[in-house]
Amino acid sequence: MTRPDLAIVGGGLLGRSLAWRAARAGARVALYDAAGRKGEDSAAWAAAGMIAPTAEAIDADVQIASMGRHSLTLWPQWLAELPIPVFYRDSGTILLWHREDSAEALRAQQKLAARLPQTGWKHLENSQLRELEPALNSRLSHAAYISGEAQVDNREFLEAVALALEETRVECHWNTFVQDYTLPDAGIVVDCRGMAARYSWHNLRGVRGEIVRLQTPDIELHHMLRLLHPRYPVYIVPRAEGRLVVGATSVESDDRSPVTVRGALELLASAHSLLPALAEARILEFNTQVRPAFPDNLPAIRFDRERRVLRINGLYRHGFLLTPTVVEDVLVLLSLQPPTRVEGWPSLQYDDEVPECLFL
Repeated sequence: MTRPDLAIVGGGLLGRSLAWRAARAGARVALYDAAGRKGEDSAAWAAAGMIAPTAEAIDADVQIASMGRHSLTLWPQWLAELPIPVFYRDSGTILLWHREDSAEALRAQQKLAARLPQTGWKHLENSQLRELEPALNSRLSHAAYISGEAQVDNREFLEAVALALEETRVECHWNTFVQDYTLPDAGIVVDCRGMAARYSWHNLRGVRGEIVRLQTPDIELHHMLRLLHPRYPVYIVPRAEGRLVVGATSVESDDRSPVTVRGALELLASAHSLLPALAEARILEFNTQVRPAFPDNLPAIRFDRERRVLRINGLYRHGFLLTPTVVEDVLVLLSLQPPTRVEGWPSLQYDDEVPECLFL
């Protein structure tokens, strides 16, 4: 292959998505990743794949919600252009809380009202909740519904993009470790290494997450579930064939050791309080991952003009929520796509001036 226009270092969710979209836009692309094509070492491998901008706005910056809403419009297009089908569902999110946690629900509603005045928060009566999700704990009578939010099967998506990279003739270098002083030769190098790039960002930190995957053939869920709780805000995300992804924990740590007993008990106990039938579920997997984040929990882009390196990092726990929007923004920077921002969608903040056309 001749010298590529782009050498993307880091083949997780962001890196491989950018490589795929840039190649479709006509760029010659090479992709480098320290792990294999499955993406099993990336934060996306242990993710729930939620695209829930309104629910995230309870605690996240309003810019996250704005970018996430734009991503929601891009996801169906992306999935339609992949070579194999990927599980996707946009039936929305049900927020649940126990009676004793009504103050937490009020806090969430007030925050959404302040940050997103046009939010789709809709209180559910007990009969409405039972109609939407019959499998829920019959004692639960407090809930709200957010329409339009979606989820995508994270591992199916990583696999589908790996196949799409082959179709678009991206030169993939899997199991290839790249350091700052051994960056590949290319018109522009794009650093998407996440925590592996922490020495290039003085304020990047790790946030540990723990998830459990369950097999539940007797439970059929139709929506994403989130428990509003001051200590254990668990989420349950249904997948195809009776599988569930359960997560919640966000620990300020870059420890990637196995799931702790405390973490496992908190996850399972909180999930069981919503779905008592989970007592008979089969545990398929416990997993941990560390997500890269900055102090404001917002993504950042930095351009090293001298080395012609574009660094992207800090997607925190919002990888699937933000990736399409961030990729689109980068394609505009690289002059591979005309600006397509919708009104009200703020641009990312850049640490340095980025030229109008990086290829010039």
